[in-house]
Amino acid sequence: MNSTIPQRNEIPEEYKWNLEAIYPDDSSWEQDFHKTEELSRKVSQFKGKLAESPQRLLECLNLDTEVSCLMEKVYVYAAMRKDQDTRDSKYQGLVQRAGSLSVKVNEATSFIVPGILQIPDETLENFYESEPELQFYKKYLNKILRKKGHILSAEQEELLARTGELASAPQTIFGMIDNADMKYGKVIVDGEEIELTKGRYAQLLENPEQEVRKKAFETLYESYSRQKNTIAATLNASIKKDVFYARTRKYPSALEASLLDDNIPVSVYTNLITTVKSRLDSMFEYLKLRKEMLGVEELHMYDIFAPLVSETKMEIPYKEAYETVKKGLAPLGEEYLAVLDEAYNSRWIDVYETEGKRSGAYSWGAYGTHPYVLLNHQDTLNDMFTLAHELGHSMHSYLSDKNQPYLYAQYTIFVAEVASTVNEALLMRYLLEHTDDKNTKMYLMTHFLNQFRSTLIRQTQFAEYEKITHEMVEKGESLTAEEFSAEYLKLNREYYGEGIIHDEEIALEWSRIPHFYNAFYVYKYATGFSAAIALSKAILEEGKPAVERYLEFLKSGGSDYPLELLKKAGVDMTTSKPIEDALDVFAQYVEELRKLHQEK
Repeated sequence: MNSTIPQRNEIPEEYKWNLEAIYPDDSSWEQDFHKTEELSRKVSQFKGKLAESPQRLLECLNLDTEVSCLMEKVYVYAAMRKDQDTRDSKYQGLVQRAGSLSVKVNEATSFIVPGILQIPDETLENFYESEPELQFYKKYLNKILRKKGHILSAEQEELLARTGELASAPQTIFGMIDNADMKYGKVIVDGEEIELTKGRYAQLLENPEQEVRKKAFETLYESYSRQKNTIAATLNASIKKDVFYARTRKYPSALEASLLDDNIPVSVYTNLITTVKSRLDSMFEYLKLRKEMLGVEELHMYDIFAPLVSETKMEIPYKEAYETVKKGLAPLGEEYLAVLDEAYNSRWIDVYETEGKRSGAYSWGAYGTHPYVLLNHQDTLNDMFTLAHELGHSMHSYLSDKNQPYLYAQYTIFVAEVASTVNEALLMRYLLEHTDDKNTKMYLMTHFLNQFRSTLIRQTQFAEYEKITHEMVEKGESLTAEEFSAEYLKLNREYYGEGIIHDEEIALEWSRIPHFYNAFYVYKYATGFSAAIALSKAILEEGKPAVERYLEFLKSGGSDYPLELLKKAGVDMTTSKPIEDALDVFAQYVEELRKLHQEK
């Protein structure tokens, strides 16, 4: 681990993404920025005229689609430029301008949905018959018609659209606190004092020395504790924003408002929580085994990532990680692997942590250009799985964009984690099958069990936390740092049980979770993980038929509701079966790990 974080200009070009594939320079971005402004003004000429003729409606929808596609490209470029160095005021400015433009576009187009809803059903059917090209928009229009009871008048929709910039303020403020302003202090590792970052924090939690893990844990949360009241205010404001929009649009709750677009019943959300909580016995067994294997007197929250096989150290340089990922994904076929090679060789990926770079990892892009991947690679096993994960997202985007028009290409968040997790499951199976060494197998199983814990169980805990905190606001209850922490600690005790010490710092974990600013998002990690375990199992057991079903799912983008897309791929998320099956796999791995440990 380097003691200092490199500057961006110290990283070779081959390890930095090539954003020039979106815009060759900032002046090209400016041209599209102004073009978007101009086209959005043209949209307003259709206000009040959508019911006049099918041609009018078609022209408006075509123009609206063009503006939306262009706006996406403008925003994505600005945001990714900023993410490569969050301190760069120039690109901070471009993101702010793009955000303001997005609000203007939303204002200019806000009349469209209310206008469509005012067209009588019979008239709309006649439009389809007299203008065949309008049939292309039928799925899109039907989705809008489902919201009929929640769309306001054109004037009210325009007013709501103007609140967009204000509504994004809590997330923006938290992002600047969390990524640009907050410093985490220093910790001593192997006698060397190093600066703590979020990337290094994850790495230090895997340190074999409990004292190092404890110090990193306490140092990180000390920083969040100093900001807890400010962050509580931003998160409270974000939740109030969700409740405001839900009530304004006449939804029974913020949760139900969030589920309508995807046509997801509330029962899918609550069933996830109920099913996981009914099966936590395997989680408690895993923690008991972890304590035993670590040989510690007390198991703490900072011990849950610690390696259980101290003799096994897997240092995996980026190139080796990529080659191993490719081998693991070989069951998906040559076409899939060829696109992975293009991503690697054509600089779709921004690889290493640099000063000021956004933390974490993501896959993102704009329609009409290839997707991109942001990493903060540290040569660990976890980072290799992160690479596989983000490439899954990118392949989903690439195949969707290639096979669907813009309007139907964007897959919903509900299915967004399926492709990424299928990649991880296939990679894990490959690694386990290609080693006879018991220590290595145990090391890999530990990693996979941690994936289950952090993705299926932890994200379900987060989902329940979001449900509780939104319900508190809906009831008019207060949410200060103390209340946020009390509710979080209570849930942590339920999900982790009494076999672990619930360190006081963990009550503040809510304060460092950026996903909480995208309400009711995290449950989709858990449902997606469950679906992915089922799909990866079918791919390995059935072979070609399952691969073809899966690739068709990836190519389908957002052309149908997510539950329907998954059913076609072979998974029914309206039942508890995929979640039960995933938890069965978790229990099996716990038992297998226990047997290997006892054989040593």
